[in-house]
Amino acid sequence: MRLPVDTILRGDCLEELKKLPERSVDLVFADPPYNLQLGGHLLRPDNSKVDAVDDHWDQFESFAAYDAFTRAWLKECRRVLKDDGGLWVIGSYHNIFRVGVAVQDLGFWILNDIVWRKSNPMPNFKGTRFTNAHETLIWAAKSRGGRRYTFNYDAMKMANDELQMRSDWSLPLCTGEERLKDEAGTKAHPTQKPEALLHRVILASSKPGDIILDPFFGTGTTGAVARRLGRRFIGIEREENYAAIAEQRIAKVIPAAPDEMAVTGSKKSEPRVPFGQIVEAGLLRAGDVLYDPQGRHAARVRPDGSLVVGEVSGSIHKVGAMVQSAPACNGWTYWHFKTDKGLAPIDVLRAKVRAQLPS
Repeated sequence: MRLPVDTILRGDCLEELKKLPERSVDLVFADPPYNLQLGGHLLRPDNSKVDAVDDHWDQFESFAAYDAFTRAWLKECRRVLKDDGGLWVIGSYHNIFRVGVAVQDLGFWILNDIVWRKSNPMPNFKGTRFTNAHETLIWAAKSRGGRRYTFNYDAMKMANDELQMRSDWSLPLCTGEERLKDEAGTKAHPTQKPEALLHRVILASSKPGDIILDPFFGTGTTGAVARRLGRRFIGIEREENYAAIAEQRIAKVIPAAPDEMAVTGSKKSEPRVPFGQIVEAGLLRAGDVLYDPQGRHAARVRPDGSLVVGEVSGSIHKVGAMVQSAPACNGWTYWHFKTDKGLAPIDVLRAKVRAQLPS
């Protein structure tokens, strides 16, 4: 079967999922019905009606019916995921705990729960509860101990001003020009997610060219962001009005050129260069002295790429940990060599060797 990439499949998500081949998609992002169980209209203090989610697609007869539906679509998503694929599911307190149980029972391995803290939440008009100011996303690998899933850690760190990205994300609700409206000027979809949220999800856990499946496509936020970031998408949507809006929306997106999609890479994915290779290349020589960043400790380089301090010798990492009385040390960033401009980390020498390696 030819995979229907960059396509919106009209129909029931379970029926359409079953048509997709096994291990065919790289990432699943799912924004399923929340089963809000609303009892009557929600009113503001001035008695005006709140445009809440009361659509038929969010209504289930019971928790058991919702659980059966959840397990069915999750099972199919796991089937079509590649072994190194990932799953994202978003929900609220109404459903996310039930979804989480199903995720674990079906064999997924939860990596994080992300709290999306809404910077502009809808207030609790009745004053009977705390303002519901967040939603939860579950990020999971297909299985524990399976093939390595994609996580662009360094790109996320760069996006967060070079600080490790945390699991609480403060992003605004979808408002203003981003909020899609129908011909009558009302919301085209009651739970449209902001593109900023999908941008972070997709950038964090996929690569350019990856295929992203959204079984509850709605008005196409996943598809629009995927296209903008150089990914492919498959959307499933049973409501024709939503699918039509999504199709028009995505057609307007201008994808970036492939050479513009590179992000900050991880050193872990780069070719391994042992310190001995630095010595072999003549970038450092036996007898040269290395220093810690403050110049307090000194170690001498030996011909085999080991360091010696007093009576102790070993790798750049072992000796670096020893002089600091630390359990571990990254010798590449700890040890420095002298240059005309002062001390520089030996990591710059590793970069020179890597640059000369065949791609």
